[in-house]
Amino acid sequence: MIEKASKTKLYLARLVIVLMVAFVGLGVVMHGLSVPVFVRLWQNLLDRPSGPMTFRFVLQPIMASFAALVDGVKDARTGRNPYLWTILSDPRKRRSLLHEGLISTARVIILGLGIDLIYQFLVFDTFHPAEAVIIAGLLPFVPYLLLRGPITRVARWWLNRGSATETR
Repeated sequence: MIEKASKTKLYLARLVIVLMVAFVGLGVVMHGLSVPVFVRLWQNLLDRPSGPMTFRFVLQPIMASFAALVDGVKDARTGRNPYLWTILSDPRKRRSLLHEGLISTARVIILGLGIDLIYQFLVFDTFHPAEAVIIAGLLPFVPYLLLRGPITRVARWWLNRGSATETR
């Protein structure tokens, strides 16, 4: 990470990992692994955007976009390469960059797990933990992955444009 993450942020990132692993394990214990389970999982995932609490499909990506904005501007100021491109092209930095992303989006993921828990009890009258992990993980992390690099490029252009006009 550009600067050292606070203990709270590291704790939240570890909590996210523990919760996600526990939820997947709980889901396997509660519902098993079978073709009908996977069919139900995909059907439930596809039905979510049209059901109640659809605000989370906007709220979580927006919150992750703010995290990407902050980290992308920091990347531009320090001269780092764009985020997703570095993850895909440099295996040595992949793990640490993914860890950075997890630290930046941990609060949003925990919020997503809580929202999905409420959603499932309202709609299904039960809890499918693995589905919560998929939704809570994808809604914030994918926009973060996709936006941090372009934000870095735009911020670098903006910062360089400002410094070029100062030298005239």
